[in-house]
Amino acid sequence: MGSAMAAACKANKLWAAQGRSASSRQRANQAGMEPVATLDELVDRSEVIISICPPEAAYEVARSVSALGFDRIYVDANAISPDRARSISELFDRFVDGGVVGPPPTEAGSSRLYLAGPEAETVADLWTDSALDARVIDDQAGSASALKMAYAAWTKGSAALLMSVVALAEAEGVEAELLGEWDLSQPGLANRAQATAPGVGPKGWRFAFEMEEIATTFAAVGLPDGYHSAAADIYQRLAEFKNQHPGPTLAEVTRRLNRRS
Repeated sequence: MGSAMAAACKANKLWAAQGRSASSRQRANQAGMEPVATLDELVDRSEVIISICPPEAAYEVARSVSALGFDRIYVDANAISPDRARSISELFDRFVDGGVVGPPPTEAGSSRLYLAGPEAETVADLWTDSALDARVIDDQAGSASALKMAYAAWTKGSAALLMSVVALAEAEGVEAELLGEWDLSQPGLANRAQATAPGVGPKGWRFAFEMEEIATTFAAVGLPDGYHSAAADIYQRLAEFKNQHPGPTLAEVTRRLNRRS
């Protein structure tokens, strides 16, 4: 996602290359990004820093940048809870909250970057007339993250539920009958289940912490959080399919979900 967003960005682009993999370097090069040796150099040379990382690392990345005295615009565009976004905002005088909806932006209309904060318009201008549609919500840190959490609560949450339902039927020996009934009463759902497994399996490991953040978001407003905590468990069980190509079949996913260790 980060390299695709960078490719769509109209500004000069730097990235901290130290310790990164060869595949990361290749993606950065294709996106037209200039490598810098250290985070210190990145901080010194940047007017805007945009954080795109595994969500569990978002706060530590922000803290590292803040500790180096960065005093320009910091954008956190990770899949984190509104409360975590607000806690990161306290590290910076100039902060913009971001949330990405959609796949890596390679064509116009496919993806949106929602932004919130006093300088959100300045950040949005970096993607004017690009493949990424940058939209400003308001000037309140947490708004963009809240939208991201609500959106992913359904898309990734419902995918976890769908796979776990098929796993239940498989465990009880009625999977074929369930899929057959879906063909009769829920047209398209069986096909969706078949397509979800290879689509989500290789990247489900990335979604576990995001589900935990969604659960935290629900709990913070007094709503039950148990479902998305369970969805985090579902995605954790799919870690063995990390980056697998082609992705696992539905049968492989249900067998893995039903294996407890």
